Amino acid sequence: MSRLLCLIVLSLGLMQTATADDNTDRMSSYLTRKFGLAKDKAEKISDAVQSAASKYSLPPALLLAIISIESRFKEKAKGANGATGLMQVVPQAHRGLLRNVKDLTEPTANIEVGSAILYGYMRSANGDLNAALKNYGGSKAYAQKVSSRAEDFAGIVVPQDAGRSSDAHADTCEADRCAAPGYWANAFTVPAMSASGTGGAAAGGSPAASR
Repeated sequence: MSRLLCLIVLSLGLMQTATADDNTDRMSSYLTRKFGLAKDKAEKISDAVQSAASKYSLPPALLLAIISIESRFKEKAKGANGATGLMQVVPQAHRGLLRNVKDLTEPTANIEVGSAILYGYMRSANGDLNAALKNYGGSKAYAQKVSSRAEDFAGIVVPQDAGRSSDAHADTCEADRCAAPGYWANAFTVPAMSASGTGGAAAGGSPAASR
């Protein structure tokens, strides 16, 4: 029986890995086609998005939406108040998350930090996505824009919990028109606080990007 259980667990692990790989491939191809990114850069960003989405229980499409709005996938992008990189992280507002970051324009580091910031805002808002996005971008209009843009990316990635997210999606769709904010709010699950306390460090600071 224990051997059978091990085989089942291994099979589930392989299925999850395959899904992640498929997501990464689809994301990479889409970014190359839609935004003109070089293949290696698209793959790096896709890998970073998939990793951060899994770590912080965030829909990959949501992270892609934020990046597209903040920087249009330009890793060297600079904005107001020193906002830097793909997710336009403001170093002065989130020093605690940057202790081990040497280059905030590096895609993997930037997406990791930006996702940690959004995760912190989600925790402080008890899972309220709209409130978290408002804190991240500085306005209700920004939150609505991200939620709407996420729908553009939804077709190329499989949510973290495909079964649950499909149900949530069905509940919020009416006459072939989906209520994006409700869908993404249902797709998010607030994980337990990590030992490093990342959520606490990210929450309560200034928005990641000035709007």
